[in-house]
Amino acid sequence: MAITSVLVANRGEIARRVFATCRAMGIGTVAVFSDADADAPHVGAADAAIRLPGNTPAETYLRGDLILDAARAAGADAIHPGYGFLSENAAFAKAVLDAGLTWIGPPVKAIEQMGSKVESKKMMDAAGVPVLAELDPADVTEAHLPVLIKASAGGGGRGMRVVRSLDHLQDQIVAARREAESAFGDPTVFCERYLETGRHIEVQVMADTHGTVWSVGERECSIQRRHQKVVEEAPSPLVERIDGMRERLFEAARLASDAIGYQGAGTVEFLADEKGDFFFLEMNTRLQVEHPVTECTTGLDLVRLQLQVAAGQPLPGEQPGLRGHSIEVRLYAEDPAHNWQPQSGTVHRIAFPDTATEFSVLDRGGVRLDSGVVDGSVIGVHYDPMLAKVISYAETRTDAAHLLATALQRAKIHGLVTNRDLLVRVLRHPAFLAGDTDTAFFDTHGLDALAAPLVTTDNEATSIAAAALADAAANRRGARVGGGLPSGWRNLPSQPQTKSYESRTTGTHQVAYRVTRDGVEIDGLPGLTVVQASPELVVADVDGVRRRFEIARYGDLVCVDSPLGAVSVRQLPRFVDPAEHVAAGSLLAPMPGTVIRLGAQAGDTVDAGQPILWLEAMKMEHKIVAPAAGVLTELNVAVGQQVEVGAVLAVVDNEENQ
Repeated sequence: MAITSVLVANRGEIARRVFATCRAMGIGTVAVFSDADADAPHVGAADAAIRLPGNTPAETYLRGDLILDAARAAGADAIHPGYGFLSENAAFAKAVLDAGLTWIGPPVKAIEQMGSKVESKKMMDAAGVPVLAELDPADVTEAHLPVLIKASAGGGGRGMRVVRSLDHLQDQIVAARREAESAFGDPTVFCERYLETGRHIEVQVMADTHGTVWSVGERECSIQRRHQKVVEEAPSPLVERIDGMRERLFEAARLASDAIGYQGAGTVEFLADEKGDFFFLEMNTRLQVEHPVTECTTGLDLVRLQLQVAAGQPLPGEQPGLRGHSIEVRLYAEDPAHNWQPQSGTVHRIAFPDTATEFSVLDRGGVRLDSGVVDGSVIGVHYDPMLAKVISYAETRTDAAHLLATALQRAKIHGLVTNRDLLVRVLRHPAFLAGDTDTAFFDTHGLDALAAPLVTTDNEATSIAAAALADAAANRRGARVGGGLPSGWRNLPSQPQTKSYESRTTGTHQVAYRVTRDGVEIDGLPGLTVVQASPELVVADVDGVRRRFEIARYGDLVCVDSPLGAVSVRQLPRFVDPAEHVAAGSLLAPMPGTVIRLGAQAGDTVDAGQPILWLEAMKMEHKIVAPAAGVLTELNVAVGQQVEVGAVLAVVDNEENQ
């Protein structure tokens, strides 16, 4: 059966990724979008787009009936689910087929069998695939600890909790169920033994309707935060090190696929130890976020194969061998140094100058970018805060790591706090380069150190000075006095002019400068000599080394990019309105979100670190805690209330505030 037009029942980078292959194959494309995504890049990337009224996933991308209506309205004859949302929803897959459309995914029965992580483990055990025993939450005892609570219907870290004390088990189960219901529409959770330092290894399978099953290659995805992958690579350094492990993994993946008559692209996930023993975790009956690393190391376009298999075509030729090494990182709008706090707002600029391709297979060494955002995109609170996947491919693992780290460091990312610095530090860490990458990587090597800014304190000060020079140049360009002399120029010695900036990490910086006959002098930086200064570019000799600083402004936000590192600061006004001061002890909303639970009431005495309330944003729960011991004198929110970033949620009064 021929496929002529594909609707992607998804958003962001995966929608753009599927559209790219469809265009290369001459297949028409249809996008769907929520009101929050009306201006999103994936909408403009399709031949046609259909609005799904509303903002939340439950109102939009989880509404299978609306998506089918959109397919009919646009004349699509096939639906690709992407990943997340309805991608592993058997009822939706059946509805697609019942509507006479082609489902670009596995058989409905296979989705049903793998859709319950509880039942799938029993099936895999019977098929001879090694498994970790599943535990009923009601049966967990002290001897089982630590345990991992998991959502039966989904993944991506939603509904997952590590529990090390029985006292916390019931509260964590309730929270996991609530999160699973929000993300997947199914609150079912289960427990399993938690391995503190396991290796997360997965095998990409591809099966056609003619009985051919390929184990395409393995990936390692051990570096995770909140049980969600951050760095993925192919092949696995652990598997490369242990003789025979790849063959055993591939055989287990084939057994899993054969047991359910699998067709299409899927991933069999395992948890492995350092000896090479492994246990089945789950099978994802869809394309994975990290599929590009397999594409780079095999030369395959997995989306093309999905489309061909869905159209009834056999897999072409022989199963390909592996080549080189590929690493993918997920660039998130989040602050790792502050409990992975997700960020929302405008992405003013996102550019990777060394990118070789976008959304397509690399046939030689280089960097690939799969991004869901462009300059001007707005990151809201309704969806995952991933901005892009950045992928490198090289002959060796070391080269791939260095290539990707450099591409990230040189990228221009303006407007939001991201995990970019953390990713670069991971890629350059000796343990990572040695292949020592278990699931406890952040705990083992210290999140504080890994999340620290790449730019040094001295280099940040130099970059901020460059920002002040650029701002002074902008002032001179816009304001001329008497005889055409630049504003700020004096023919006699005078007090310096000052500009102040606020850094998130190092506080307030005041830059004092003088405009003289010989140029601009910066107080406190005798080793800096200005060569050129314009509002957009400053060239300076810094201790005898010439540096270029590129400056961009977005309101009071000033972004400085240079080989010394990226710096973003807020320019402070000369005069501050007293009404804008926030009372000491105030708890501010770190992001827009919804209050889902209260942990204390006004008038309560609270301890430092005690939870005051919980916010739900970007499909995750976020705990807001008391900054110090004291009395909760104000509680300004209620359960169900929407709050904006920066809103004063509560005030804790203690002796230091008085």
